[in-house]
Amino acid sequence: MNLRTGRPLRVLGISGSPHRGGNTEQLLDRFLEGAADAGGETEKIILSTLDYRSCRGCNACHRTGVCIINDDLIPILTQKVPEADVVVLASPIYSMSITAEMKAFIDRAHTIWAQKFKLHQVHFDEEHFTTHPGYFLATAGMERPDIFDYAYPIITAFFNGFGCGYTPDHNITAPGMDRWSGIQGHPTALTFAYTAGKEAVLQLEKMQKETGTGEQDE
Repeated sequence: MNLRTGRPLRVLGISGSPHRGGNTEQLLDRFLEGAADAGGETEKIILSTLDYRSCRGCNACHRTGVCIINDDLIPILTQKVPEADVVVLASPIYSMSITAEMKAFIDRAHTIWAQKFKLHQVHFDEEHFTTHPGYFLATAGMERPDIFDYAYPIITAFFNGFGCGYTPDHNITAPGMDRWSGIQGHPTALTFAYTAGKEAVLQLEKMQKETGTGEQDE
């Protein structure tokens, strides 16, 4: 429960996989299931089902703070992500990084960068980062030790832009999908994701109670 609003904590999961029901979406589903079992209000967005375009690089948002492309991403970037208490990005690794769907989504979030650093319309204090955690879920076929490393800076940029607290502890990664013949064969990934989702909600509620950051306004 969000003590400030009196509603359940909102957990938003965004899948960048073009493969419906695949390894990454199953991992995200388990995270969201854990969050829901802890009392969170969950929502899943599948980018591959939306109608949206890549960033044009026109820099119009540097002048207005608003993207000139009016498509399915606008309500997600302007309402759903800012209003979520926990944001989860999920992507398989394609060609050593996140998918084209996820990268296009993150590039379109450049508007928040413009609002912060060009127009100085937005500022997130330390409390906001603490009370709005961001998580990254990813799967990969290979098991090489650096298979997820190239994705981390991109994910970090997104979460920093929206004031989400993102640390290495918030990475839930499952390599070796080729070895395990998919996520269902992995010995720990789905259980770990469920536990992480549950703990994300419980820990945030506990922190609010201890610090009073979520108390309802009088």
